[in-house]
Amino acid sequence: MRIALAEYNIIWEDKESNLYKLEMMMAACNNMMVDLLLLPEMSLTGFSMNTSRTQDISNETIYRVDSLVRTYGVAVGVGWVMGQVDKCENHYTIITPEQGVILDYAKIHPFGYAGENNYFKGGNILKICEYKDFRIGAAICYDLRFPEIFQKMSYMADLIVVPANWPETRNDHWKTLLKARAIETQSYVAGINCVGAMFNQYYTGDSTLYGPDGRKLSYKIINLNKNFTQEEKIFAFDIENNVAEIRAAFPIKPDRREDLYRNIEVEY
Repeated sequence: MRIALAEYNIIWEDKESNLYKLEMMMAACNNMMVDLLLLPEMSLTGFSMNTSRTQDISNETIYRVDSLVRTYGVAVGVGWVMGQVDKCENHYTIITPEQGVILDYAKIHPFGYAGENNYFKGGNILKICEYKDFRIGAAICYDLRFPEIFQKMSYMADLIVVPANWPETRNDHWKTLLKARAIETQSYVAGINCVGAMFNQYYTGDSTLYGPDGRKLSYKIINLNKNFTQEEKIFAFDIENNVAEIRAAFPIKPDRREDLYRNIEVEY
């Protein structure tokens, strides 16, 4: 499978401009025979708490992206804000040309430090889908700090995608945790981050894909047109599903004691 990670500057709270950027990126990916293009968290708005402006109450985001997916023949993972009666949900949805929506995940851990929990409620279910010989799971940004959900997913998932708006001030955590999650779970782990200045934050991107043995994988750059800045890039990776072979060669999971972990006591 050829998977592409789109590292771009999200135009703040401007869905139309970001949809235009997405269409240009999809055209470039179509030319490069990309199977799956993955976007950062809140792909069309940035990490905004202004839910009255960013929320989608009619699934328009999915309809618009689905139309682009069918036009360009490239599957897309997109982050968006699902409107709710009380608090919204931070969603990530994978849409394919063949089947439409195959995965729709709501972020389990709203980022309390930034006040996300005041406007968003956490999801309570993990999602797995199948595409191009891979079983794919998703976590969103702050979820990366909670390894339990990655272990749970990895019993079914070969590839876990982590879209994010992860700022420069903590980029060392981002890179370290992505690699750790790949090593711990023996799964492919893709981190997709935005880049550039947005609403008093700066983002360095550092999007990457780790293999199930923890190696950082090599990539090709997909060229973008003059409408993009020099720091905006699309990274393309060609991967085969060798997860079962990696796990068989170094079998960690059989030694896990899941029942104990659920009930273990701590003495002091």
